[in-house]
Amino acid sequence: MMFGGKLDEKILFSSQAPLASVCGHVCSGNNSTRRRRGGGLDLFLTVRTAAENFSKVQRKSPPVKPELLLLLLLLESKWNQMVKPVFSSLQPPHSHTKRSCLRDGDEEERGEVKPLLMRRLLRMLLRRRACAGPLLLLLALLCFCYQTLMVDRNQNRSEAEEVPTETRRLVSALEALQEETQAWFHSQRRLHRQHQAVVLTGRHQLSDTEVVLHQRVLQELGYEVHVSRFAETSSFLRAQQGAGGWSLLLCLSTSERSCLRRISFSHLQQHQMVNLLPELMEAFSDVGGGLCHFYQQLAEPVLGMKPHSCGSSNQKPDFPQDSRSPDRTQSPALVAMVNVFVLVTSVTPLTAFMHDISVVWANQSAPGQQMKIRTFLLQQLGASTSQLAWVQIQRVVGSVLQAASTNQEQQPGGRCLLCFQLLTFMLMFSGSITPVVVQVDTKVTSLSEDMFSRQITTDLVLEDSLQFLLPLPTRLSPETHLSPETRLSPETHLSPETRLSPETHLSPETHLSPETHLSLEALRQQYGGCRGTNGACLSQDELLLLLRFHQQLKMPSAFHLLHPNSSSSSASRLLSDLLRISRHHQLQKSREMNKPTNQLSATPEHEGSCSDPHLRQIYTDPPLILTPLFSPTLKEYRAEVPFDTVTVRIRPELVSAGCVIHLDNHRGPRMANFPVGLGASRISILVTDASEPHPVVMTIYTVHVYRDSRPSLPMFGDHVLCSFLQDCGLQVQPRLSCGLRPHVSSQSPVQPCSSGHVPGRWVVPCLSCSDNRTCDWREVTWQPDGCYHPLVERPLLQDCMMDRKLLFVGDSTNRGMMYFLMERVNSSLDDWGKAHDTLLYQNLNQGRTQVSYSYYPQFWLEKNLRPTFREALVQLLNRSRPLENSNQTVLVLGGVQWLNTNHLKMVQEVLDRESLSEILVVVKSLGMGFHLPVDGIRSLSLAEIQNLFNENRDIISTAKHLGYEVIDTFSITMGRYKEFLQGRCACHFHEVEKIQSSKPRDNLESTRKMTRTIRAGPEPDSQSAVLDVEQEVGSTYHVRGEINQVYSEILLSRLCPRSKETQPSPLGP
Repeated sequence: MMFGGKLDEKILFSSQAPLASVCGHVCSGNNSTRRRRGGGLDLFLTVRTAAENFSKVQRKSPPVKPELLLLLLLLESKWNQMVKPVFSSLQPPHSHTKRSCLRDGDEEERGEVKPLLMRRLLRMLLRRRACAGPLLLLLALLCFCYQTLMVDRNQNRSEAEEVPTETRRLVSALEALQEETQAWFHSQRRLHRQHQAVVLTGRHQLSDTEVVLHQRVLQELGYEVHVSRFAETSSFLRAQQGAGGWSLLLCLSTSERSCLRRISFSHLQQHQMVNLLPELMEAFSDVGGGLCHFYQQLAEPVLGMKPHSCGSSNQKPDFPQDSRSPDRTQSPALVAMVNVFVLVTSVTPLTAFMHDISVVWANQSAPGQQMKIRTFLLQQLGASTSQLAWVQIQRVVGSVLQAASTNQEQQPGGRCLLCFQLLTFMLMFSGSITPVVVQVDTKVTSLSEDMFSRQITTDLVLEDSLQFLLPLPTRLSPETHLSPETRLSPETHLSPETRLSPETHLSPETHLSPETHLSLEALRQQYGGCRGTNGACLSQDELLLLLRFHQQLKMPSAFHLLHPNSSSSSASRLLSDLLRISRHHQLQKSREMNKPTNQLSATPEHEGSCSDPHLRQIYTDPPLILTPLFSPTLKEYRAEVPFDTVTVRIRPELVSAGCVIHLDNHRGPRMANFPVGLGASRISILVTDASEPHPVVMTIYTVHVYRDSRPSLPMFGDHVLCSFLQDCGLQVQPRLSCGLRPHVSSQSPVQPCSSGHVPGRWVVPCLSCSDNRTCDWREVTWQPDGCYHPLVERPLLQDCMMDRKLLFVGDSTNRGMMYFLMERVNSSLDDWGKAHDTLLYQNLNQGRTQVSYSYYPQFWLEKNLRPTFREALVQLLNRSRPLENSNQTVLVLGGVQWLNTNHLKMVQEVLDRESLSEILVVVKSLGMGFHLPVDGIRSLSLAEIQNLFNENRDIISTAKHLGYEVIDTFSITMGRYKEFLQGRCACHFHEVEKIQSSKPRDNLESTRKMTRTIRAGPEPDSQSAVLDVEQEVGSTYHVRGEINQVYSEILLSRLCPRSKETQPSPLGP
């Protein structure tokens, strides 16, 4: 291969040539770090970048072949690794040039001498045109092979060769100091001295997961938490003002301004932490039109940032456009928006960490999603270019932080040593691997449109930041001293260049090991004063900053160091020490990653399994106040919601990625809307192991939700009667009025109703019909128009039911009417079960009344396995025989919304064929239900619900034509659709509850005779499918539910029309 053109040597060896920048990339960091990264990959990336940059500079020259640059870089690299040390050893101590591309991070950043031989060799190769290509490739291959063979030998070098001696000594001293400080903290805990934390919630509700999360994490870390809305209203802050009684102050969003007004950051004590950095709050404040405050003070603009990037923005930014030229080269590039989260722990010097989780918006039609930033880059760009993009992200964000921090004035009187700030950087990629900062928020924000996703990301970053910051020591005890008789170990002496000021004391009065005393004494001797002309004193604050920085890098966390990095200039002694510590930890991590192991065959067998079957958090909408506060180890919770809350959306988050969540049952969804009925509802959260062939339930969490009844205002004085037919929240009949209206009573004499489907309305006493909050909803009654339904007293009812057989066929709403009738006849309900089969009660009403029931439709079976309505009806008739062909036999059929006119015609055909045409048939019409957006079941739209009204009217008309009685349950439930009880369909207006009997029942066995058919198929997969066969001796049951009571009493009045009731008795609770 031959080069297509000449290469200008002057440009190549000039200081402005792209080779200089390439050299900077190759030689950045120490040699061992480059070796561990893998020289081949880094070199390839650098060569490609250099070629692109060189081509941009030499626009008029033919394109540069990368083979040449590859050789130059290889020679340069091998020169730095092998030849340069020999030349340097021969140089006089002060003989070096200013130009250098070698940075190993130690004290001696020496200049570089490039021998004439190297330049001559390169010029010779450049002048060869015929065979330069093959020769260069051969040399490159040899260099690659040599470099690969040297990797293993270099990795086995001792730590003394890779880590500078002074860095090791500094880290050893910090390790000793860490042990000493931890011992002091343990002594404080033994004295039961609890740290005080203040959480200012601003406009957040106490039930918000962000507030609950802070309380939980702080309590787990041993803090006593005081919650208030603002600093001005916090009684604890007022009581502790100036006393330093609190250790941690967290100002949540909407309370920051209160903190900045009331807290004197320059006079905080050493141990006090605040989650705000005033310098950054000011730097990224909006001075108008989104212009950043620090930007207007810059002499030169910050590269990689739009000036108008500050100030909160609630509008989602426009998706970026690809800015590449139409021909678009094949080099990978990104078109996306990315949110990254940065934790700044110090402004001077600047120390910052970036979270590995980001929110990416890579598709204009798809919402933003949470994922690891490195994973996203790898998926979009591939292994080679993703590393370059990651470096560019760090460079751009770091440069913005540096510009913001260096242009802020230090507050007089000191600084907040332990303050920290979480920032959100919104990065835009427009057809490049280099991002541009388009938005900076001084809080955690997210691109995601889903409320749960936004909250989950926010909580994850907040929790990780607390776990990252708070376990660290925040003070050095002033009582600390060491025994002067303690002898020093010669190996622990440190360089005299870094020292403590004389007032710095180290070690509390705690019992430490002799080794720790030696290390601490060495530290005291080394840092005990400022003797020496070249020494730079470190204050106690600076030493504490080094200690915290060391521990943060040592701790496993989702936060990774952003600044300082290898490209940071050591402008001060303190920053130089920070760089030493960071490079030490980089070496440690690289050594652990490349350490050979013989345990590859034992790769975690639990990988992908549910190793930790616990929840990290339970997210709900609306937010529920869980009692007790959520903790992964607690499994039972209670919560209360107001009457108007009819659904709760729930999304639990797992600790282990190998686990799977199912709601309600082992095949349920992982996130769902749950209807919340009046009274108690239960939500089960099952944590299962997804690695098993069949889901294995590992843990079950249960949330008991209690929903309040409609608020009532007792009537003590004058009131008016108001009535309503339908609720304005769900207008089933658009042409009719909704909500409360003044009730107009009929002036004509009231007579008993002639049917069970007479139109009516609900009547309630109120102070004003314009405000339903002024009504006494305990006194609401159903009032038919122009008549009344007589209330049948129990003696008359028992007499009416004598020697009668009642057959019920339908769903659970039909079954609720049956159990109400049984309780009314017997004055108690001894037997009850959520049956989905056939039931037969023979000893009702002292054995003179028989009740049977058949469930229809059996929706949990496959359609081809479900019994038809005709089969279910015939089976019920056969099981209830002998039957009398008169009104002594009663058939009650109906349900929520399955009944239609064809079923009524089928009833007539079956009864005629079975010679039962004279029996009394009562039709329970349709009812409200399935009107809420609930996952896993059908949900009706408003138009479909309005169509149900028309279907219900047809059913009533057909039933009347066939001579059947009708109970119009649709009109009764329509206006009170919110008052459903437990059940996913929101269609149950009854519930059976257990009550303890005050006296034992006589002859229990004789009063309970119940038979069940055996099911041929599986049971319904829902909570309501549980069968309570065994009953407890000494307990009875009660059917509660005001609405079910109303239409059940209408049923009784139609079954016993010759009641002696002469006075009107509106039906109600």
